[in-house]
Amino acid sequence: MRLALPLLVVVAGLFMVSLLTGPAEIGVGRSLAALFAGGEDPVALVMREIRLPRALLAVMIGASLGLSGAAMQGYLRNPLAEPGLIGVSGSAALGAVLAIQTGLAATFALGLPLAALAGALGGVLLVMALAGPRGTSLTLILGGIAVSSLAGALTALVLNLSPNPFAASEIVFWMMGSLADRSMTHVWLALPLMVVGFGLLAGLGRGLDALTLGEDAAQAMGIDMGRLRLMLVIGTACVVGAGTAVAGAIGFVGLVVPHLLRPLVGAHPGRLLWASALGGAAMVLLADIAVRVILPERDLKLGVLTALVGAPLFLHLILRLRRERI
Repeated sequence: MRLALPLLVVVAGLFMVSLLTGPAEIGVGRSLAALFAGGEDPVALVMREIRLPRALLAVMIGASLGLSGAAMQGYLRNPLAEPGLIGVSGSAALGAVLAIQTGLAATFALGLPLAALAGALGGVLLVMALAGPRGTSLTLILGGIAVSSLAGALTALVLNLSPNPFAASEIVFWMMGSLADRSMTHVWLALPLMVVGFGLLAGLGRGLDALTLGEDAAQAMGIDMGRLRLMLVIGTACVVGAGTAVAGAIGFVGLVVPHLLRPLVGAHPGRLLWASALGGAAMVLLADIAVRVILPERDLKLGVLTALVGAPLFLHLILRLRRERI
């Protein structure tokens, strides 16, 4: 609880800053009045149709990546695990790429996110089939790597064979990840799946705490490992698939945030779940604010910035762990 309150304050503060950040120079009072008072003037439309969906999606996607990353690391007992390990991100990206290449995204407004969701569903079903009903965490990892590699190869093949340079350019930019030009339609599309995923992942706390003693000890404590794995995979598929469908690929959040917050919660993977959800929301909000401030005229992509920030931070954590073990 001591960690939850500061994180909630940070997320709330960044959410307000996100609402007030943009190329249109609108005062704080006028912005908030337009947001809550309604009306059809341009300021109200900017606040409700552009800035509010963007801020909401930043919170939703950041919380999804942070929560699923902490759950994946807790289940696999591996600090290098991250949500894309089970192939959901790659298969969702493949579905979106096919929608762009075939023209479905251009003829149907929701064609791209729906195709990405279909790709995520197909990917997770394939991973579960490869892992088998009684598979271990190792088979889950191997199945996820296989699906990720296959989805990546097929995505590269589509780009390689694309006769339309404009479609290829759109595919590349979409895969970089962004929250620009999103609407409340995208929020409502992703929200139901994310609520289901949050519910499943939030229920893993006791099982993940028991797993710190090993799988045999966890089973002796009454933890159903098959059910735990199923909840993990389906929950991760829901939140990550929905996030990738509406925003593209945004990396390193689910990998770095649990690392940063783990020392603050101790050896309790269950406590790390919601801390990482709030931390992930704060990180994506901050990154999305930064892309609007650093290069507002060049459309810097959110996924590019999170990778530029996350990779060096992750390397720093690795070096710190090495020094601690010497």
